[in-house]
Amino acid sequence: MPQLALNKTSLTRETRQLDTYRRFLPSLDLKRRQLIAERNKARRQVAATEAGIEGLEASAGETIPMAADRRLDLDGLVKVDRVEVGEENLVGLRLPVLIDVRLQCVEYSLLARPHWVDALASLLETLLRLRIRLGLEQQRLEVLEAAVKKITQRVNLFDKVLIPKARENIRRIRIKLSDTEKAAIVNAKIAKRKRGAA
Repeated sequence: MPQLALNKTSLTRETRQLDTYRRFLPSLDLKRRQLIAERNKARRQVAATEAGIEGLEASAGETIPMAADRRLDLDGLVKVDRVEVGEENLVGLRLPVLIDVRLQCVEYSLLARPHWVDALASLLETLLRLRIRLGLEQQRLEVLEAAVKKITQRVNLFDKVLIPKARENIRRIRIKLSDTEKAAIVNAKIAKRKRGAA
């Protein structure tokens, strides 16, 4: 790192940098607050979806206990046909958004399967939609966590490193310039006395 030149040019440069840092810090802090608010919202959504899945699984065991019968082949009853994911722009950050989920219920003979298979298929569709939504919400939360960490590091860099360093540099330059000015005045007075004595 180059040594700081203690002159007026350096003072001007450091003052400009300090003004720039002070100008950018509020916008960075605002962006950080917005990302933190969105991250907290995403955490609540993930928790709500997880609770919905747990509640649905618990109610499925109570309402359709017959589904535990292993003799009946229920594999592939509901399949994912298509998942459409879009993007949302939040303060320059691209976040995934679930647009549409299309599921396909496999055709089955109503006479070959028990009557409760319809209720099970409906329950599986709801559960599958929730699981897909949960996966996307967790992905969104991961993106937000990384963004909050990065923006917090930037805010801390400006607030705790760059601004204090610029202030310290300005202070050092001003002290040096003040000392130089005082020394010049003293030298001028000494030279005037010597000229007056001669």
